[in-house]
Order: sequence, then C-alpha cells, then structure tokens
Amino acid sequence: MQSISKTASTKIITQPIFKWLLLLTILAVLVGSLVALFLWLLDQVTYLRWQNSWLLFLLPFAGILIFVLYQYWGKGSEAGNGLLIDAIHNTQTKVPARMAPLVLLTTLITHLFGGSAGREGTAVQMGGGMAAFVGRWFVLKEADLRLLLMCGMAAGFAAVFGTPIAGAVFAVEVIAIGRIQYKELLPCFFTSIIAHLVCLAWGIEHTKYIIHFSPNDLGQFFHFDALLLGKTIIAAIGFGLAAFLFAEAHLQVKTIFHKWIPIKWLIPVAGGLLVIGLTYWLDTRDYLGLGVVAEQANGVSILSAFKEDGVSPFSWFWKLLFTAITLGTGFKGGEVTPLFFVGAALGNTLGWIMGAPIDLFAALGFIAVFAGATNTVLACTIMACELFGTDFVLYFFVACLFAKFASGYSSIYPTQRMGHSGKKVSEHPTYSLQKIWEHLKGK
Repeated sequence: MQSISKTASTKIITQPIFKWLLLLTILAVLVGSLVALFLWLLDQVTYLRWQNSWLLFLLPFAGILIFVLYQYWGKGSEAGNGLLIDAIHNTQTKVPARMAPLVLLTTLITHLFGGSAGREGTAVQMGGGMAAFVGRWFVLKEADLRLLLMCGMAAGFAAVFGTPIAGAVFAVEVIAIGRIQYKELLPCFFTSIIAHLVCLAWGIEHTKYIIHFSPNDLGQFFHFDALLLGKTIIAAIGFGLAAFLFAEAHLQVKTIFHKWIPIKWLIPVAGGLLVIGLTYWLDTRDYLGLGVVAEQANGVSILSAFKEDGVSPFSWFWKLLFTAITLGTGFKGGEVTPLFFVGAALGNTLGWIMGAPIDLFAALGFIAVFAGATNTVLACTIMACELFGTDFVLYFFVACLFAKFASGYSSIYPTQRMGHSGKKVSEHPTYSLQKIWEHLKGK
C-alpha cells in the first residue's frame, strides 16, 4: 500500500512538470522560429529600401495600410506591449493570437518604407501572441495563461537580441517595478534559452559589440576607477533624462496628433510626411529604419557610436525625434533598438566631453537609456554583460541605476505597474511633464 501511495503522489508531482516542459518547449520553438523569420525578413526589407530610395516617398501610404490593417483586423491588439502587460495583471484582458502575424507584417511595412522603429516590441508581441495561441489550444486556466504570456515575452526578447538571461529577467522585472517573482523566473529562463537556441539554429547571427578600452587592473574581478565611476554617474543622469525625453516625446506626439487631426487615418500620413521632410532637411537617411548599421560607410549608426567621430553631437536627439514621430503616429515596431541608438550616440558625445573612453560610454548609454525608459535595472545590467562582457559590470550597474532614478517613473510602457501599490506607472506624478506640473501645482 505504501509503495502504491508513493507512486500515485509521484505521478501527481511529475504530471504538471512534464506538462509545462511540453508547453514551454512548444512555445519556445514557435517564438524562436518566428523571430528568426522576422530578423531575416527585416534584413531583406532594409536592403531593399537602401537599393530603392524612392520607397521613402510611399511612407504616408504605408501608414494608411497599417491603420486599415489594425482597424479591421487588429481586434484590440494595437496596444502592443501595453496590452501584454495589462493581460498579465488583469485576467479579463485578452491577447488575440493574431497579434503575432499582424505586428510582424506591419513592422516590416514600417521598415521597408523608412519609418524609424525597432524590433523588440515586435518580437515580444509575437511571443505574447504565440503564448495566447498555445494557451487557448491547450485550454489553460487564467493563472497558467498569465505565466505563459510572461514566458512568451521572455522568449521573444531573448531571441531577438541573443540575450537569454536578460530576456528572462526582463519579462519578470518589467511587469511590476521593484518586485520580482522568482517562481516565474525559472520557466521564463527555460523558454528564453530554448527560443534563443532555436533562433541561432536557423542561422541568425546577432550583432557583435566590442569595447576596446582595456582596464589596467585585469587581476581584479571588475575594473574600478573612482574618477571613471564619477563620470559614469554624471553621464547616467544624462542617460536618464534622455530616457524621460524619449517617453515624453512619444507621448506628446501621439497626444498632439490625435488632438489636432480628427480623421484618424490622416495621422500616419502626417507622420510619414514629417519624417520625409526631416530626412531631406537634415540631408541624411541615417535616422531611418533600425539604425544598427548605416546605409553609407561613413553614416551614423549604433555601431559607429562606438568609434571616435562616429556620430555628431546631436545624433541622439535626431534619432529620438524620428522614432517618436514614427511610433507616435501609428507606425509599428519596437522602441528598444532606437533607445540603443539614442543611448550609444549620447554616450559617445558625453564620453568626448568628459574625456572618458568613447566605446565604454557608448556601451553605458546603450543599456542605461533603455533601463531608464523601462525601469528594468537588473535586466539591462545583465544584458550589458551578455553583450559586452563582465569587465565593466560595476559601471553597467551604476549607469542603469542612476539612469532609472533620473528618469523618474517615465516609461515607454504606460501599463507597467508599481510593485508597492499595483497602480499603473502612468498614474505616478513623475510619469510625464504634465503629471509633474499637476503634482507641483497640487503642492
């Protein structure tokens, strides 16, 4: 009898484990494969745009097409990452499986015709859409579907950047500021590492970033220099303010255009025309598209920001403005790669001003502006270690931490929750300039 009892209890324990291993593996393979397809297609449409410069003039019409697709097929999925975060907190919020193919298609349209956007939002939304599909296929309970959505987000993030540990931590850290549920970390990590490996198995190669600056005391676990640390803190405050400006610009562009243009399909038309106008006014196409690699050999890009004289002093601002206009007027794509561009370019400029290592400060800006705009200090620190190595982990962490403090509670994800209260971050007094002004008047 005792042996029978032990056998029965073992089955009860192992059944959920095997069930979740199966679910997460299926999800990871789907997301990793979709992200691989997306990254390959993104390269193809980027090269096509470079070879056919006239495609930029069709950007307003591309905006109309995106509007129509979401209007008649979106079924509420236009909220993007905000919808995923909302669904994790509120089981009444449903994530449509169509989010995955729709955001894939519309992001490619945005990049093909020259919109300034990223890829993280697309990958994370594809992960969420596939999680919703798998969850409904297996008829999961609402609590289980919530966990699956987080794992889908982790898988998308990990696969698109090649950072599986950061992907897992990001998925649990971005949900609620200041609160991490460690029980959710293991399934997120399992899904992210499998999705990452699947993406690599499809032949996708991620961009390599190198910091040539070498610390003097290589015998220590990490490099420490008091003067360099002080410069890092000063730069981090600038990175945090840039993150705040990015989130604020995105918010204000969206608010102003919706206020002054009553015919909604004309909003992306106006945004497209403005991007075209800015491109010809600045006489450069460096701020279109993804921005990891420049169209011209001497152009401005994320990679060029790691070199001396690789960017102009205001390159970070122009990329910020182009992206705010693109995403704020209804085009699709992520915010994170443009944040990398903004941060790396600003880091290059601040490093030159303060006489600090250019490539190191480009790397600090790369991850710190992202940390300030998403309130994810730990995920961004880990991401920096995965991308740049661990020699400068102290500076990575300090830059992310101070950037987060300097940016307040601004966020590119308004539905993020504050861990101590559960309220949306958009309700916090430091979320935007308008909120700050209202808060000061109230005092």
